[in-house]
Amino acid sequence: QVRLVESGGGLVQAGGSLRLSCAASGPTFSRYAMGWFRQAPGKEREFVAVISRSGGRTSYADSVKGRFTISRDNAKNTVYLQMNSLKSEDTAVYYCAADAAVLGITIRTLNNEYDYWGQGTQVTVSS
Repeated sequence: QVRLVESGGGLVQAGGSLRLSCAASGPTFSRYAMGWFRQAPGKEREFVAVISRSGGRTSYADSVKGRFTISRDNAKNTVYLQMNSLKSEDTAVYYCAADAAVLGITIRTLNNEYDYWGQGTQVTVSS
């Protein structure tokens, strides 16, 4: 069992930056691939980014590629999402999630493949 708590959301102007953090409880953080997802009003939750257990492999949704960077610090049990050049369409609740059923550098991008979820943090980008 792992508990995830996101922070760092807020209101930012278009073109600005935010850095989201997700702190995990428990001693087994490095066993999980970690993902970020988002859900805008009236839309389904969608994949944003994922990082492998050791941090050696990442993947991004096309809509954020080149603007967002996912990273992790296993010593601090924390995963980050650096968001630059924000657009109004990035407005959503952002969730971090942990995928326990992976080995090595395996990463997955589907919601139902993740085992644990945080409560979410709101990101609002004003145009």
